[in-house]
Amino acid sequence: MNRSVTFRHEFVQFIPEELEENVLYVSIRFATVSHLCACGCKIKVVTPLKPTDWKLTFDGKTITLCPSIGNWSFPCRSHYWIRNNKVRWSGSMSQEKIDRIRVNDRANKEKYFNPEKQHETVVLAKTPEKPQPAPKSWWKKLRPW
Repeated sequence: MNRSVTFRHEFVQFIPEELEENVLYVSIRFATVSHLCACGCKIKVVTPLKPTDWKLTFDGKTITLCPSIGNWSFPCRSHYWIRNNKVRWSGSMSQEKIDRIRVNDRANKEKYFNPEKQHETVVLAKTPEKPQPAPKSWWKKLRPW
């Protein structure tokens, strides 16, 4: 995407039913930010503000949301950052990478909401493209010697 987008923000108690383009609606009461997708497809994007989801920074003048907005379940599959009310487009991602991000997000939420499982570690290894041969037994390694 090369579309240049700058949002303005509105602090609201309730997110309105009808959203205007290029407006970030921020509800502190409900810890939510909503906007229409920056690509122009007009699909509503909801970003919950939670330790396991998005974080909002308001510097008195502009809004920054972190992490990026990945609309991978939308037809547009847009991916962007909102920094100082401006959209910074991010490149497309493979489905494999999107799936790994989703698994990682679920694992982070599980650890946050179930602290007794914090000792468990989730390793997100890349799946090899070709099956790897089984390692040789110590006897087969010794035999040629």
